[in-house]
Amino acid sequence: MSAYKSELLDVLASRGFIHQVSEPEALDALARSSKITAYIGFDCTAPSLHIGNLMVIMLLYWLQQTGHRPIALMGGGTTRVGDPSGKDETRRILTDQIINENLRGIRAVFAKFLKFGEGPGDAVMANNADWLNSLNYIDFLRDVGRHFSINRMLSFDSVKTRLDREQELSFLEFNYMILQAYDFVELNKRYGCVLQMGASDQWGNIVSGIDLGRRMGTPQLYALTCPLLTTSSGAKMGKTAAGAVWLNADMVSPYDYWQYLRNTDDADVVRLLKLLTVMPLDEIGRLAALKGQDINEAKKILATEATAMIHGRAAADAAAETARRTFEEGALAQTLPTIEIARTELDPGLSVLAAFVKAGLVTSNGDARRQIKGGGIRVNDVAVTDEKMALTQSQLTPEGVIKLSLGRKRHVLLKPV
Repeated sequence: MSAYKSELLDVLASRGFIHQVSEPEALDALARSSKITAYIGFDCTAPSLHIGNLMVIMLLYWLQQTGHRPIALMGGGTTRVGDPSGKDETRRILTDQIINENLRGIRAVFAKFLKFGEGPGDAVMANNADWLNSLNYIDFLRDVGRHFSINRMLSFDSVKTRLDREQELSFLEFNYMILQAYDFVELNKRYGCVLQMGASDQWGNIVSGIDLGRRMGTPQLYALTCPLLTTSSGAKMGKTAAGAVWLNADMVSPYDYWQYLRNTDDADVVRLLKLLTVMPLDEIGRLAALKGQDINEAKKILATEATAMIHGRAAADAAAETARRTFEEGALAQTLPTIEIARTELDPGLSVLAAFVKAGLVTSNGDARRQIKGGGIRVNDVAVTDEKMALTQSQLTPEGVIKLSLGRKRHVLLKPV
């Protein structure tokens, strides 16, 4: 049990979500005595959110589950600027068309975690383009910009880190924290929002919103951040040889998502069960007691429960069964991720390096060569030793596919059509 008295903060603390809270006693009392409205912002820089975003999505989930109202704020406006937090270089400027396409791609995720509607506890989907895109620059500088101290802004980590490394920080990006702070004030005005949540690297931006609200006469505002999603070694979660672990099924299949979590380090399993699933804490405690090889069962449960949250129970169970058949029975499961190629590519032959790049198992021919030298690449379960090997029709299995494997856990079927 945590020291918090409200159900909201008690649940978040017990599951390991709380990194920092502004005025924790006052927020705890408010969450205990009334229904509060809180928001998290999501910029539309890619067509999907990734596994690193799950921490903050789960904050909104538990907020609603404990009787409060969540706002998922789409950054249709702020994406045009770009958040410098945690970045060494300026973000690529996206066109409005790309931003809107990305926005459509990430919106779908939230319906799997939140109940939207018109009721008092139903989630709200907002877009800061509704108020940012029509701002008058001179009026904004006079009414909002005058409340910001350049001296203080230069002290924030998102700015200071870039300057310390002598990396360019554009005036456009420098304005990001002002716009995010203004979002908080605007959401308070429109929805009575009193709490902004986010990852720990957003603390400075969120506190700026609280300060702006105080200067512009809003009621007391609060901040709550969660830790970044990292492994026990401190590395950010969500990067693989094939790229980011996206949440949209058309970018990372449910099977690959399941496998990513199945491969979790032993030291991270219990923490991720608390953060990425809704399993009761006493059940997680039982799994925490598993030792040695038995901890693999906990990893399978983590993978299945977390995959079910994103892709649905049927897809999660199918991924688990595919893995079981592939690894425990040695069978060629037809539900493995499949990449289609033109049949003509196998005549006279497709380079094994190109095949593994095409399948997304490696990032480049050079990466494939390194994997071959390390014995990590297999074709139809046979180790590849010759980097000049070509795949031909003769390697098709009775099922009409060629099985490509990276290590023991990642497989893709190459299917000529």
